[in-house]
Amino acid sequence: MKISQEIIFQVKSDLTYLQEVLSKFESLKQTWINQKDWLQCQLALAEGFTNAVRHAHKDKSSDTPIDIEISVTEKEIKIKIWDYGKPFKLKAKPKKISSPEDLAIGGRGIEILEKIADELDYNHFPDHRNCLLIRKNL
Repeated sequence: MKISQEIIFQVKSDLTYLQEVLSKFESLKQTWINQKDWLQCQLALAEGFTNAVRHAHKDKSSDTPIDIEISVTEKEIKIKIWDYGKPFKLKAKPKKISSPEDLAIGGRGIEILEKIADELDYNHFPDHRNCLLIRKNL
C-alpha cells in the first residue's frame, strides 16, 4: 500500500493545542477522499486527543507530550495517538450510540471512536507509552 501523505508531530497535553492538531490533519486532505469519511476521522482525532489530555494525562503536567502520527493512503486513514497515562481496557467500554453524528465532541468519545473506526485498538508499550490506533477504510 502506497502512502500518499504522512505526518508525525508532538504537542503538549493542553487542549489549546487541539486547533494545531486539527490544522495538521487538514494539511493531509486529499480531494478524492469522501467528505463524510474525512470529517469522521477529524472527529475521531479530536476525540482521541481530547481523551489523552483529559483522561490519560489528567494528573500530569501540561508539558507531558502527546505524539501523533497520521497517514493517508489510497485505502485508509490511520491515526495513532501516543500518551503517557495509565493504561485502560478499551474493549471493556459498551457500545451505545447508533451514529457518530449523534454526538458532539466530548462526553462519549470511546463510543464515537468505535462507531467511526474500522479498527480501534489501544496498547501499552515497554517505553511506558500507550497508543490509541484509529483506522478508517476509504
